[in-house]
Order: sequence, then structure tokens, then C-alpha cells
Amino acid sequence: QVQLVESGGGLVQAGGSLRLSCAASGSIYRANAMGWYRQAPGKQRELVAVIYSGGSTNYADSVKGRFTISRDNAKNTVYLQMNSLKPEDKAVYYCNLEGFDSSANYFRRWGQGTQVTVSS
Repeated sequence: QVQLVESGGGLVQAGGSLRLSCAASGSIYRANAMGWYRQAPGKQRELVAVIYSGGSTNYADSVKGRFTISRDNAKNTVYLQMNSLKPEDKAVYYCNLEGFDSSANYFRRWGQGTQVTVSS
């Protein structure tokens, strides 16, 4: 069974930086896409960034130029480098992975979430 474990959240002042990590465990044959989502109180979960197996990426307009997503395929780990953080970035951040396990079964998994708080 594939599981995701997130780390790196915390409290930072506006303008500061954080780096989130999400490590996937289990029998993963191929991770087609790995992404980061966030959800603030009273708001819907939104896509922050996604990276595909071929290396292409997509970012929400609100984080373009400030956040960078990357992945280490050998370790099945995805990272989110967050720079120039703003108070509106405060949310619970969730990683997501979809792909196929070693038995050729498709899966889609979510991490447990990590809190990011930005003070002004």
C-alpha cells in the first residue's frame, strides 16, 4: 500500500522561506504526477503546483515566481520550495501522488497535511 509522509511545515515571517517534503513509500512502479495542494479555513482545497513524470510543471497564479516544485524519482519524493511567503499562503498543505504500483494497479494518495503559518 502506498503512503505519503509530509514534513517541513511551520511558522515563518512574511518574506521568509520554507521547504516542504513528501516521501512516498510502498511498491510504486511509476508516479505519473506529484503535486501540492493547500486548504485554508473556509476555503476549498486548491492546486498549488504539480510536476509530471516528464518534468513539466504547473503552478497556481498566486505562487508563480515564488514557489518551486521538484521531485526525486529515485526516492519517490516531491518537494515544494516556498520563497517570499505571504500571510495569504497560510494553509494546510497536502501532497498528492498518482500512478501505478508494482502490481499495475492505479492509485491516488494524499499526505496527512502539514500546517504552514505566515505571520505579518
